[in-house]
Amino acid sequence: MFESKLPNLGVSIFSQMSGLANEFSAINLSQGFPEFDAPDLLKTQLNYYVQQGVNQYSPSSGVPRLQQQIADLAKRRYAVDINAADQVTVTSGATEALFVAIQTIVRPSDEVIVFDPAYDSYQPAIELAGGKSVHIALSAPNYTIDWQVVSQAITKNTRAIIINTPHNPSGKILQPQDIKALKELVGTHNLYVISDEVYEHITFDQQPHLSVLRDDELFTKSFVISSFGKTFHSTGWKMGYCIAPADLAVEFRKIHQYVTFSSFTPAQHALADMLEQQGEHIDELSGFYQQKRDLLASHLSNSRFKILPSQGTYFLLLDYSDVSDLNDVEFCHWLVEQAGVAAIPLSVFYQNPPTDKVIRLCFAKNDNTLIEAAQILCQL
Repeated sequence: MFESKLPNLGVSIFSQMSGLANEFSAINLSQGFPEFDAPDLLKTQLNYYVQQGVNQYSPSSGVPRLQQQIADLAKRRYAVDINAADQVTVTSGATEALFVAIQTIVRPSDEVIVFDPAYDSYQPAIELAGGKSVHIALSAPNYTIDWQVVSQAITKNTRAIIINTPHNPSGKILQPQDIKALKELVGTHNLYVISDEVYEHITFDQQPHLSVLRDDELFTKSFVISSFGKTFHSTGWKMGYCIAPADLAVEFRKIHQYVTFSSFTPAQHALADMLEQQGEHIDELSGFYQQKRDLLASHLSNSRFKILPSQGTYFLLLDYSDVSDLNDVEFCHWLVEQAGVAAIPLSVFYQNPPTDKVIRLCFAKNDNTLIEAAQILCQL
């Protein structure tokens, strides 16, 4: 009998719930993708470069013009000087960048600390590298990291810590005290950091995104991972990038070249044009999504759901304990089949699921979709 390398994994909850949403013609607020399209300039330029025959392999680390635009963006947003050629690697989505970063540093028997609720790609990538995930659970409603608990979880085998800010699924963003505590642990124990920052440009209420790029000392031990899909409403393009110190980028690229070698060439040129010509799109993202967060929250204000704080991302958590006694997986199945709204149960993001009755909604949708979904939820 074939022995699986990932015996405990099946179809992801995101595929399951989107499938059920299609089956029951439900409003899909489950899987995290925008309902609206990418910017017109981006689409126009993609078509332009395809028609111009820019359809062959790009350099493995990325089209130089795009690498430079990414470095310029980091300078503008985080006041940091990045060497585009040596430190920026364009990848086929942030998930590839996460996988490659993990393979780069994790060795057999190494331990990597992750915070639950955690994005579902972390653990499989760690296991495929021969490592072990050490899960630290964060609790509703605030999902605050207790750094003393983190310190106690570090052993002689601990190799790295994965952080995610703004955090999917909780919507939490790390604060200065979090970065300070992380930096102290990294320095004391000679650890690496993988910083998942795919929602970096979507923070709310004037709160800044504290990228690892802002701290020169911390960055020397870090891989910082970003997503064009989240930034430009184009998740299907699978375009992302990793910024790392030159010595780590060299090792990252050794693995990247044998995973995808290079990423979609016409899209890289189109993205370079977008960054150069319409950089204001990025500056407007926080306001754009805050309006959608507030719209959904306001239309749920008379419901029996408790709305948890969302400081960033395009997700909103709801506590449904006053609505149903079902566990969150059962409740999400009931919700899509009987009420016609698809959501994600939060327990699937945990190694040891809590008893919290919390679900995740994606508000990267058209306003009418959010209002219609809220009207249904208010009837429960």
